[in-house]
Amino acid sequence: MIRYKTRGDFVTMESLKRYVLLSLFLFSIANPLSASVTHYSIPEEMKEGSVVANLATDLTLDIKTLNQRKMRLDIIANKKYLDVNKETGELYVVEKIDREHICNTKSSCYIKLEVILESPLRIFNIEIEILDMNDNAPQFRRDAIHLDISEVTPRGERFSLSNAVDPDVGSNSVKTYHLSESEYFNIEVQTGRDGSKFAELILTKTLDREQQAVHNLILTAVDGGTPARSGTASVIVHILDTNDNPPTFDKENLSVNLMENSPIGSLVVHLNATDLDEGSNSDISYSYSLYTSEKTQETFNLNPATGEVTVKGMLNYEDFRIYDMEVIATDKGATSLTGQCTIKILVEDMNDNHPEISIKSFQSPVTENIELETVIAVVSVSDKDSGDNGIVDLHVPDNMPFKLRESSDNYYELVVSEPLDREKVPEYDITFTVTDRGSPPLSDNETMTLELLDVNDNVPQFPQSFYTIRVMENNAPGALLSSLTAFDPDLHENQYLVYFIIEKEIANTSMSMLFSINPENGNLYALKTFDYEIEKEFLFHIEARDSGSPPLSSNVTVHIIIVDQNDNAPVIVSPWRAQGSVVEEKIPRSTDKGSLVAKVIALDTDSVHNSRITYQFLQVTDATLFSLDQYNGEIRTMRMFSYRDPRHQRLVVVAKDNGEPALSATVTIKLTTMETAVKAYSDMTEEPLEYDIFSDINLYLVIGLGSVSFLLLITILVTIVIKCQKPKPSKAAPPSRNSVISERNSTIADSTLVSNDAYWYSLFLAETRKGKLVVRQPLPKGSRYIVSSIPRGTGLTDTSDSAASTLQYPK
Repeated sequence: MIRYKTRGDFVTMESLKRYVLLSLFLFSIANPLSASVTHYSIPEEMKEGSVVANLATDLTLDIKTLNQRKMRLDIIANKKYLDVNKETGELYVVEKIDREHICNTKSSCYIKLEVILESPLRIFNIEIEILDMNDNAPQFRRDAIHLDISEVTPRGERFSLSNAVDPDVGSNSVKTYHLSESEYFNIEVQTGRDGSKFAELILTKTLDREQQAVHNLILTAVDGGTPARSGTASVIVHILDTNDNPPTFDKENLSVNLMENSPIGSLVVHLNATDLDEGSNSDISYSYSLYTSEKTQETFNLNPATGEVTVKGMLNYEDFRIYDMEVIATDKGATSLTGQCTIKILVEDMNDNHPEISIKSFQSPVTENIELETVIAVVSVSDKDSGDNGIVDLHVPDNMPFKLRESSDNYYELVVSEPLDREKVPEYDITFTVTDRGSPPLSDNETMTLELLDVNDNVPQFPQSFYTIRVMENNAPGALLSSLTAFDPDLHENQYLVYFIIEKEIANTSMSMLFSINPENGNLYALKTFDYEIEKEFLFHIEARDSGSPPLSSNVTVHIIIVDQNDNAPVIVSPWRAQGSVVEEKIPRSTDKGSLVAKVIALDTDSVHNSRITYQFLQVTDATLFSLDQYNGEIRTMRMFSYRDPRHQRLVVVAKDNGEPALSATVTIKLTTMETAVKAYSDMTEEPLEYDIFSDINLYLVIGLGSVSFLLLITILVTIVIKCQKPKPSKAAPPSRNSVISERNSTIADSTLVSNDAYWYSLFLAETRKGKLVVRQPLPKGSRYIVSSIPRGTGLTDTSDSAASTLQYPK
């Protein structure tokens, strides 16, 4: 028994359903291998996962037992496009089904399945009908269909066209054809024995290849689906030619004028005949007709392939003046067609006498400053011919500063029309050209050379208006710095140049004392050795003067820049020490990690690049105890002192500049640790460091304090002596302070320095560690400061002015 099911509903009636189910049940009991077929119909191209039917419901199976009975689905002789859900019993699409791929062009398409269950064994046959959808457009076997049709083909002639193929079947296959609009062609749709549709092309109007050689048509095939699909192909109709057009000349009657004495081979006329046909039907040959005289054929040659008529014999106006000829053009078709042309050749008299020119007067050379309208030459012209052939015209080149002025019949004067400049054009080749008015015109010419004499009208010129010359310091006296050469376009003595240095004094020194220039070639020399640290640049002028009358001159600015060499080694100014001596410093043994021990300051008088200084340890007793900042020279502790560390630490610091090669200076610092607790102060303050004398009583402390007290006492006595010898200072300065400004930059102990802000912080640290008080006071102009170091305990705080009013802190 067969059950039909569409995609959603049963085809059988509800009353019949109970009967069918009961019959299936009884039949399955009697025969477990059931031969009944359940039929379903689905369209092709259903989406994956789409449900076709519920097999459990349709086959009256218990959903709960499907897994236990090992329900499976076998597809007979096909790819597995469908599968069954064992949980729900639904038959669903696993992969899209392409009907054309499975059944090709068959009118009906089925997929057969077997549903197999065990315990007890049951087999159900399922048949799925795949319904066709219009998912394919008609397609021609070739994109372009070429047809060759003769232009004499009669109307109503039919031509077969390739048919289109549509993989779909039934109403979705090709239904009809359409042709693009054409006044020459139409189509008629025919039906083949197998029901396929094809089209025939019908000629509806007589063709003419000369009007249109190719017809481009579009053939469209349309199927019967909804919506309809279509495919197109190009129909290209080539019209084949027939010899139905005779050759035609551009002009059937020609008149040609030809001068006598024309050379043999000269072209008289180029005849051109055209044929609208193609191929051999349009190939043309030229020939004389029987009406052309032998004299004409002997005098002129006709090229049968090109139609060119050329001179074959000598032409003489006095012997023969008019020639008549008739030329025939014939094509090469099967039935030849012809066209003809009549030509009249008129021989004209020739202008065979050349005009003559005569130079009566010519003035050369002349000075380049000659006045305008001055007469340079007088010229006469003549021609033996008559009429227009005897009328002559005289002219000179337009690009020259001269013009012709007619003085009398056939006499002309050449005059200056523009200012002359020998430096631009030293001489002129003036060509006098005389031409008659014949046809063709004849001419003659004469060339004269005009030389120009120089005058001193150009000043010397330097290639540059400003020269920058870089000179390395420590140069050798007499060294060549540069060659400053000027150019004067004049000639002879007007061109000879002399060079001078325009006198200018700098710091009571004349430029001629520093530099020298060769008056003949402009070579500039240095007369002394320059030192960048003293003289950095010079600015002066050099003059170039010619030897003309009157002489002309010009000058140029020269900027000499002295380039620095690394010829100065760094000088260590802090901590100060005598030449070759060791700097001794004392620091508490309880100094914290990161504390500033000392600061090395070095100066280099070279330029910024060469004077850039970096610091590094050359020798150090314990590399783990101290660190050195390579840029500012600060020496700090990397950790606290331990009882194992030696009491004496030796540090050798090298200060190296940035020159090439680098120069350096070294300082040796001997650090001695003391068992004295020091009250901590910030390294950035300017307040004095006060030591706690009674923090730890031991022998070393007593000895240290005694030494410091002795040194302080000596310092106080020296200060009192100096104070008594000097006038009483103003209230603005402390009474015990040394007011003398020392220019010794190499010392900072017990003296006053002229200091900039760069020294202030370093000097403060260096002096306060020695137990001294540092004071900074600005000079009257405010550009520098007086920095003083005063031993502690000198009675500064006991003066009438407080310490706060004496100390000058940096701003």
